[in-house]
Amino acid sequence: MDVAITATIVMVVALVIILLMGAPIAVAIGMSSAMAMVVILPTNVALVTCAQKMFTGLNSFPLLAIPFFVLAGNLMNNGGIAIRIIRLAEALCGRLPGALAESNVLANMFFGAISGSGNAAAAAMGGTIGPIEAERGYSKEFSAAVNIASAPTGMLIPPSNALIVFSTVGGSISVAALFMGGYIPGILWGLAVMIVAGYMAKKRGYINTNHVDAATKVKYFVDAIPSLFLIVIIIGGILSGIFTATEASGVAVAYALILGFIYKSIKAKDLPKIILDSARTTVIIVFLIGVSSIMSWIMAYTEIPTIISNAMLTLTNSKVITLLIINLVLLFVGTFMDPTPAILIFTPIFLPICTGFGMSSLQFGIMIVYNLCIGAITPPVGSVLFTGCKVGKVTIEQVIKTLLPFFVAIILVLMIVTYVPAVSEFLPRLNGYI
Repeated sequence: MDVAITATIVMVVALVIILLMGAPIAVAIGMSSAMAMVVILPTNVALVTCAQKMFTGLNSFPLLAIPFFVLAGNLMNNGGIAIRIIRLAEALCGRLPGALAESNVLANMFFGAISGSGNAAAAAMGGTIGPIEAERGYSKEFSAAVNIASAPTGMLIPPSNALIVFSTVGGSISVAALFMGGYIPGILWGLAVMIVAGYMAKKRGYINTNHVDAATKVKYFVDAIPSLFLIVIIIGGILSGIFTATEASGVAVAYALILGFIYKSIKAKDLPKIILDSARTTVIIVFLIGVSSIMSWIMAYTEIPTIISNAMLTLTNSKVITLLIINLVLLFVGTFMDPTPAILIFTPIFLPICTGFGMSSLQFGIMIVYNLCIGAITPPVGSVLFTGCKVGKVTIEQVIKTLLPFFVAIILVLMIVTYVPAVSEFLPRLNGYI
């Protein structure tokens, strides 16, 4: 036990010091885990064990979906899909107050359901719809805040790389079940943002004067059908058993590529850059998963999850308060850690506590991903926040005040996701996954 305590202290202290030195999170996790492993095992055995744990952590068929969905998202981002989705969203929002902002939310939900990336949605939609909003008198801060607040819906509404990552550490729960479970929470997040955006737009006098006639609405809908049909292909194929979620990611790449060539928005000379960008993103995610596997093994060896679980249960036996504490911890963690390592590190710690209170692995998976999606738009390390500010041409200081009402609405939905199991479990149960 003395060795376990020493290894834990070494890992935690090393992780903090390396992060404070400015090293990337993946490097910090890998180096601190390796140091802790050396405490537990002889140096030569420790290094071999680290390599084995990294390989084991990556040797998962569902993880193959991640590079393909990343590539599909980049192909869509460059393939002329964004503007067609925005036109459809604006037509659907009609005469709502701040209809252009509402269409930004709806477009992020559509695009997220196609690309699975909050950053891709924030970049594609913000970069396209932002200048249009500026022309119609919307303030830059408001436009950026709406785009940032709604972009993470793509990390919940399938396909979702975060949910795929959770499936590797969340027990026997399938990717298909998690995908189904993400729909209602993701849609509720989007609706909450739309309500706040509509209220703020009405107070600011952002009234839609650019009405679209019925014939144009039909045209926009028809133009968007090929793009939206990808959702039908992916989810329909998974539900019908034609292919797995991993195979669906390959289909998504092929379909997005064909669509880009049909729209003439992607040329052969563009492909090397798109593939290279996708490879860079994939390498970061995969390396994080690998080094987090080492840390997960060390935590299991040192019984950190059990220690934390017992400590929390000595504070309170109340399910409501325990889940609230877990949410607060995850919200805090999300402010400085990306979703992938946070899921891999904190799932083994908190999942046994939550299942002990009767929460299903599926509901916990949706809850932790929802929490960490909030972290993606929260300073100081919110990747979607940075992307949204960059494309919206505003600083974090300028946009954060406008974002506050959206945070309140999003966290209220988080409480619903946490305490109402049906929100996450209704669709998976309906489709026979649980």
